[in-house]
Amino acid sequence: MATPHNSAKKGDFAKTVLMPGDPLRAKYIAENFLDNARLVNNVRGIQGYTGTYKGTPVSVMASGMGMPSIGIYAYELFNFYDVENIIRVGSTGAINEGVKIRDIVIGLGASTTSRFQHQFDLNGYFSATCTYEILKKTMEAAAELGLESKTHVGGILSSDAFYGETDELNKKWADMNVLSIEMEAAALYMYAAQAKKNAIAICTVSDHLLTGESTSSEEREKTFDEMLILALETAKKL
Repeated sequence: MATPHNSAKKGDFAKTVLMPGDPLRAKYIAENFLDNARLVNNVRGIQGYTGTYKGTPVSVMASGMGMPSIGIYAYELFNFYDVENIIRVGSTGAINEGVKIRDIVIGLGASTTSRFQHQFDLNGYFSATCTYEILKKTMEAAAELGLESKTHVGGILSSDAFYGETDELNKKWADMNVLSIEMEAAALYMYAAQAKKNAIAICTVSDHLLTGESTSSEEREKTFDEMLILALETAKKL
């Protein structure tokens, strides 16, 4: 069953996979939130684990950075490993005054600066959105956890450039009511749509591009537990 990017066997992945960008965050989730977690993939250091969360089988696997990288792993999980749901758990930079540092942003739809969708040869522009089923269960979990007041649902921007965005460009996206910027969700949503599977991006605000506030790389790796618990509680409902 192995692919060029994944050494796991058929059945090694649960039907729901949490997908952080950072392999070290995948390891952190497996060691701190999953019971009986076992390593099922480590090709190129992209660690994938499967265990249980409160009795529910759950996998976690890193995506790397950017749309091409998450696109590879999401496509293979959906199409080769029978994964039904992928929950991106990552960081995002806020560009909206109503969103605070460490708040949680859920990507209802993902605009993008990328040409990733051109591979589908569509006569127009595809609207990359999460699926309603998984959004509904995520919001149910947020209410149960008391996280509604710090959780924002709306448009996000999946950018191809980490350093290329300027304040002027960010303001133009903010004027379209985009909440924050990250680098992966649009590709995930496109491949989920093509495979007729479920996907959602749940991201913690690590940087605020209006105020200049930021978190350290170590904090991003180890202190975004509310987002992780929200994702895991969502996985339990799927």
